[in-house]
Amino acid sequence: MTDVYSIDARIVAPVRDTEVSDRVADAVANLFPNADLEHEAGQVVAETHSLERFSERLHEQEILDSARREFFRRADDEGFSFALKKQAAFKGVVNFSVGNPDELGDIEVQVRVRSPSVEAYIDAIAPPTEGGKPVRPDE
Repeated sequence: MTDVYSIDARIVAPVRDTEVSDRVADAVANLFPNADLEHEAGQVVAETHSLERFSERLHEQEILDSARREFFRRADDEGFSFALKKQAAFKGVVNFSVGNPDELGDIEVQVRVRSPSVEAYIDAIAPPTEGGKPVRPDE
Protein backbone atom coordinates (compact mmCIF):
# COMPACT_ATOMS: atom_id res chain seq x y z
CA MET A 1 0.00 0.00 0.00
CA THR A 2 1.81 3.05 -1.24
CA ASP A 3 -0.92 5.64 -0.76
CA VAL A 4 -1.46 7.30 2.57
CA TYR A 5 -4.62 6.18 4.32
CA SER A 6 -6.15 7.69 7.41
CA ILE A 7 -8.45 5.31 9.26
CA ASP A 8 -9.66 4.57 12.75
CA ALA A 9 -10.74 1.01 13.46
CA ARG A 10 -12.55 0.01 16.64
CA ILE A 11 -12.69 -3.68 17.46
CA VAL A 12 -15.06 -5.01 20.13
CA ALA A 13 -15.14 -8.63 21.27
CA PRO A 14 -17.50 -9.79 24.00
CA VAL A 15 -16.05 -11.94 26.78
CA ARG A 16 -18.56 -14.53 27.96
CA ASP A 17 -18.55 -15.92 31.51
CA THR A 18 -17.10 -19.19 30.19
CA GLU A 19 -14.16 -17.44 28.50
CA VAL A 20 -10.84 -16.07 29.69
CA SER A 21 -10.48 -12.42 28.69
CA ASP A 22 -6.78 -12.86 27.85
CA ARG A 23 -7.70 -15.53 25.31
CA VAL A 24 -10.27 -13.23 23.71
CA ALA A 25 -7.60 -10.50 23.62
CA ASP A 26 -5.24 -12.99 21.92
CA ALA A 27 -7.90 -13.70 19.28
CA VAL A 28 -8.14 -9.97 18.49
CA ALA A 29 -4.35 -9.54 18.54
CA ASN A 30 -3.91 -12.49 16.16
CA LEU A 31 -5.76 -10.60 13.42
CA PHE A 32 -4.93 -7.03 14.49
CA PRO A 33 -1.42 -7.27 16.00
CA ASN A 34 -0.82 -3.51 16.12
CA ALA A 35 -4.10 -2.69 17.89
CA ASP A 36 -4.10 -1.12 21.36
CA LEU A 37 -6.11 -3.53 23.52
CA GLU A 38 -8.06 -2.75 26.67
CA HIS A 39 -10.06 -5.03 28.92
CA GLU A 40 -13.43 -3.54 29.79
CA ALA A 41 -16.31 -5.07 31.72
CA GLY A 42 -17.49 -8.04 29.68
CA GLN A 43 -15.51 -7.19 26.55
CA VAL A 44 -12.15 -6.54 24.96
CA VAL A 45 -11.93 -3.26 23.04
CA ALA A 46 -9.11 -2.42 20.63
CA GLU A 47 -8.21 0.52 18.43
CA THR A 48 -5.90 0.59 15.44
CA HIS A 49 -5.05 2.89 12.56
CA SER A 50 -3.87 0.20 10.16
CA LEU A 51 -5.44 -2.95 8.76
CA GLU A 52 -2.27 -3.96 6.91
CA ARG A 53 -1.75 -7.29 8.73
CA PHE A 54 -5.47 -8.06 8.37
CA SER A 55 -5.17 -7.34 4.64
CA GLU A 56 -2.18 -9.72 4.42
CA ARG A 57 -4.35 -12.43 5.99
CA LEU A 58 -7.09 -11.85 3.39
CA HIS A 59 -4.50 -12.29 0.62
CA GLU A 60 -2.94 -15.38 2.25
CA GLN A 61 -6.33 -17.04 2.71
CA GLU A 62 -7.39 -15.97 -0.82
CA ILE A 63 -10.70 -14.57 0.40
CA LEU A 64 -10.52 -11.10 -1.17
CA ASP A 65 -13.88 -11.41 -2.97
CA SER A 66 -15.64 -12.52 0.22
CA ALA A 67 -14.01 -9.68 2.15
CA ARG A 68 -15.06 -7.09 -0.44
CA ARG A 69 -18.64 -8.39 -0.35
CA GLU A 70 -18.73 -8.11 3.46
CA PHE A 71 -17.10 -4.66 3.53
CA PHE A 72 -19.43 -3.17 0.89
CA ARG A 73 -22.50 -4.82 2.44
CA ARG A 74 -22.08 -2.67 5.56
CA ALA A 75 -20.45 0.42 4.06
CA ASP A 76 -21.52 4.06 4.00
CA ASP A 77 -19.84 7.42 3.35
CA GLU A 78 -18.04 7.30 6.72
CA GLY A 79 -16.63 3.78 6.61
CA PHE A 80 -17.63 0.16 6.89
CA SER A 81 -18.04 -2.59 9.45
CA PHE A 82 -17.89 -6.34 9.59
CA ALA A 83 -18.10 -9.21 12.05
CA LEU A 84 -15.61 -12.03 12.56
CA LYS A 85 -15.93 -15.41 14.20
CA LYS A 86 -14.01 -15.49 17.45
CA GLN A 87 -13.10 -19.20 17.29
CA ALA A 88 -11.34 -18.76 13.93
CA ALA A 89 -9.55 -15.63 15.19
CA PHE A 90 -8.07 -17.69 18.07
CA LYS A 91 -6.25 -19.61 15.32
CA GLY A 92 -5.29 -16.45 13.41
CA VAL A 93 -7.82 -17.19 10.67
CA VAL A 94 -10.21 -14.66 9.16
CA ASN A 95 -13.75 -16.05 9.04
CA PHE A 96 -16.54 -13.55 8.46
CA SER A 97 -19.62 -14.00 10.56
CA VAL A 98 -22.70 -13.97 8.38
CA GLY A 99 -26.20 -14.64 9.64
CA ASN A 100 -26.74 -15.58 13.27
CA PRO A 101 -24.04 -14.48 15.71
CA ASP A 102 -21.91 -17.19 17.28
CA GLU A 103 -22.92 -18.26 20.81
CA LEU A 104 -19.64 -16.78 22.10
CA GLY A 105 -20.37 -13.53 20.30
CA ASP A 106 -18.66 -12.13 17.25
CA ILE A 107 -15.73 -9.76 16.99
CA GLU A 108 -17.27 -6.56 15.65
CA VAL A 109 -15.03 -4.24 13.64
CA GLN A 110 -15.98 -0.69 12.71
CA VAL A 111 -13.69 1.18 10.34
CA ARG A 112 -13.95 4.94 9.89
CA VAL A 113 -12.12 6.12 6.78
CA ARG A 114 -10.94 9.73 6.86
CA SER A 115 -9.00 9.68 3.60
CA PRO A 116 -8.97 9.11 0.76
CA SER A 117 -12.41 7.40 0.45
CA VAL A 118 -14.16 4.30 1.74
CA GLU A 119 -14.07 2.63 -1.68
CA ALA A 120 -10.37 3.45 -2.24
CA TYR A 121 -9.46 2.01 1.16
CA ILE A 122 -11.45 -1.19 0.56
CA ASP A 123 -9.71 -1.51 -2.83
CA ALA A 124 -6.36 -1.17 -1.04
CA ILE A 125 -6.93 -3.81 1.65
CA ALA A 126 -9.07 -6.18 -0.44
CA PRO A 127 -8.44 -5.41 -4.11
CA PRO A 128 -10.80 -6.62 -6.82
CA THR A 129 -9.78 -9.94 -8.33
CA GLU A 130 -9.74 -11.50 -11.76
CA GLY A 131 -9.38 -15.23 -11.98
CA GLY A 132 -8.70 -15.28 -8.25
CA LYS A 133 -5.70 -12.92 -8.51
CA PRO A 134 -5.72 -9.36 -7.16
CA VAL A 135 -6.11 -6.67 -9.81
CA ARG A 136 -4.94 -3.18 -8.92
CA PRO A 137 -6.58 -0.37 -10.90
CA ASP A 138 -3.31 1.63 -10.86
CA GLU A 139 -1.15 -1.15 -12.35
